[in-house]
Amino acid sequence: MSTAANVILVEDEHHVRLAGKQTLELAGYTVDALESAPAALEKVSRDWAGIVVSDVRMPGMSGLDLMRACRELDRDLPVILVTGHGDISMAVEAIRDGAYDFIEKPFRAEMLVDVVKRALEKRALVLENRALRSELDAHGEAEVRIIGRTPEIERVRAAIDDVADTNADVLIIGETGTGKELVARALHQKSERRGRNFVAINCGALPESIIESELFGHEAGAFTDAKERRIGKFEHAHRGTLFLDEIESMPLSLQVRLLRVLQERTIERLGSNMPISVDVRVVAATKGDLKGLAAKGEFREDLYYRLDVIEIVLPPLRERREDIPYLFQHFALTAAARYERDPPPVSPEIMRRLMAQEWPGNVRELQNAAERFVLSPAAFSGRDGETPGAGSAGRTLAEEVRHFERALIEQALSEHGGNVTEACAALGVPRKTFYEKMQKHGLSRRDHL
Repeated sequence: MSTAANVILVEDEHHVRLAGKQTLELAGYTVDALESAPAALEKVSRDWAGIVVSDVRMPGMSGLDLMRACRELDRDLPVILVTGHGDISMAVEAIRDGAYDFIEKPFRAEMLVDVVKRALEKRALVLENRALRSELDAHGEAEVRIIGRTPEIERVRAAIDDVADTNADVLIIGETGTGKELVARALHQKSERRGRNFVAINCGALPESIIESELFGHEAGAFTDAKERRIGKFEHAHRGTLFLDEIESMPLSLQVRLLRVLQERTIERLGSNMPISVDVRVVAATKGDLKGLAAKGEFREDLYYRLDVIEIVLPPLRERREDIPYLFQHFALTAAARYERDPPPVSPEIMRRLMAQEWPGNVRELQNAAERFVLSPAAFSGRDGETPGAGSAGRTLAEEVRHFERALIEQALSEHGGNVTEACAALGVPRKTFYEKMQKHGLSRRDHL
């Protein structure tokens, strides 16, 4: 069972129960005020998005017993215990056994509200992480890569599902970092070609002198350095998928040959006149406007229309901000697993700042930020509360490195109480190097004692 209330208040004294309920309701919370622990236990479930505040000393089932029973249902359910007896040993025992917090009567209304606020924030983060894990576990590998719930990303997933199991060539359009290669891989993995090769080539990363050989291969002796036959990307992708990224960067002279291959599905290796049939699905990607480039004579118009059989447009992250929490949590969980660390909790304040950024690097930039967050949560927030990798978008690379290095050193000094030897060991740097970096950043161990 569950309840619509986000706070269950358990108190056997009527006037105290009424006062607590009024205090929390004035703070904006929905409260279910009950006089016994068993009644509260009936309303608690693993999926309930609320917390429990309970008096310790009550007839029958005590608050400590209620806390233990709640933790058996869900060990991450926050339970706040209240006592009027000033029992320090009981407080220590309760915290050790898993109580979220412990407050003593009589307490100020602001204290109760503050503790409840923090406990609810923790509960929300726990449930959000669980929902994300469930979403990731429920989908196959291809769909796991395309995280989000906004209409924009739902349309992308629907487009993939519509055309994945066909042989139609696809043109993917999107800014840098929006996930064009992930969409290409999803098309491959959802198709009947998934058991064959997925071959990716970045047309903008290869010199014009070798891209033709990379795509089509060559025979021994075809040119000076061709000492043996080489199979090109088209042949390697036979019965699979060939992904041509940054297609707008392909030289015009090579676009003519690519057009012929797309039309006839045959290639000729450099240095050979023998046609070779290839069964390849071509997925091309661009961050530019191919039609506009074609109008200016910078891209072949006939190749554009040949590639543009099916078009999938990827939205930039700034147009799907509601997906940022899911993406960030996914990347943080993935990074935590890779680095064998526990994922740190994402506070509402950090999430608000993440959602307020413009993210010019899109999902790729967000992923980098999540990795930094897992590796060093304190450094991630920055000395001034800024989110590195997001709010610092205007910095140069050198400035960003300096900012991150200083934050790491400050964190190490703080964690080890200004002990330089322990901080050096934690960061894995020699003492002399550590002192030089402290001097460079104007840091003093005395500030962290």
